[in-house]
Amino acid sequence: MKVKAAVLTDFKTPFEITELDLDGPREGEVLIRYVAAGLCHSDLHLSDGDLPPRFPIVGGHEGAGIIEEVGPGVTKVKPGDHVVCSFIPNCGTCRYCATGHQSLCDMGATILEGSFPDGSFRFHKGGVDYGQMCMLGTFAEYSTISQHSVVKVDESVPLETAVLVGCGVPTGWGTAVYAGDVRPGETVVIYGIGGIGINSVQGAAHAGAKNVVVVDPLAFKRDTALKLGATHAFATAGEAHEVVTELTRGQGADKALVTVGVVDEEVMSAAFDVVGKGGVVVVTGLADPAKATIHVSGAVLTLWEKTIKGSLFGSGNPQRDILKMLDLYQAGTLKLDELVTNRYRLEDVNQGYEDLVAGKNIRGVVVHG
Repeated sequence: MKVKAAVLTDFKTPFEITELDLDGPREGEVLIRYVAAGLCHSDLHLSDGDLPPRFPIVGGHEGAGIIEEVGPGVTKVKPGDHVVCSFIPNCGTCRYCATGHQSLCDMGATILEGSFPDGSFRFHKGGVDYGQMCMLGTFAEYSTISQHSVVKVDESVPLETAVLVGCGVPTGWGTAVYAGDVRPGETVVIYGIGGIGINSVQGAAHAGAKNVVVVDPLAFKRDTALKLGATHAFATAGEAHEVVTELTRGQGADKALVTVGVVDEEVMSAAFDVVGKGGVVVVTGLADPAKATIHVSGAVLTLWEKTIKGSLFGSGNPQRDILKMLDLYQAGTLKLDELVTNRYRLEDVNQGYEDLVAGKNIRGVVVHG
């Protein structure tokens, strides 16, 4: 079938709206009609070179839609089912899935290549294979994806809202609750309040943190954080450090969560310094894999028993946590509607990313017509 999609063809170039040929589902695959796609910073990393992909590639890795057709051997879903996509496919049988670490599933090895695990592609044009960001390509009207990339959800939740739990919400929430293991009474500092950081705020507050301190240069994002669970908000890391020292009587924060769009040495140093003895720094933001962005004192690391750890998908399990996030939303515990700042047509995807870079959005959503 012919499908309209937003694609990247090279570094430092905007998305191009083009028509592609899409193959139907093979063994274990499904054809999905996307209803909505989230505008996540990770897609910008492709064009910026922080996460170098194989070009050309269909963008978008946060998506929700309706199953149109299933291939042979598909058992998880049927045509008509409403689903949220997981940007990390999860096979359920590899070493990592089998030990409850679906975020590290071996099927994720080709998500930047944009191919299926066997190296094949489903989008084509003029004899050229087009990849799919995270094996999804949610910036397309339709896509053929693995059944291991979808989670069936209740039809009572609008897909334009449910789309948020495919990436940003569980990643941020899990950064605090799972990777950070935030406990009641703790002091948590969160750097960067975008689509991930704002949900780290919600997660830390839900976990019972006494002080949820956010750092972001934009007043709009600081104000939003204060409405969704933050107790203190500052424009700079220095201001936050000073107040955290006062709040903790010199002990330092228990946890520091790095959820900025692009991780650099400055924010890592601030996060490492703000936590006290036994403190944990969780790094969820991304940066160029070729760059060394963490330089800290090995002596302090040892003598103060500090921990620095990475986290993907909030160190969660998509098959459970996507549904958990929606359960919390329906219970009124987790805010989702308040996260969507603007909605866009697929043709306006570049405007959506301009707004993201300008700091106008907590989360932008593309609504497919």
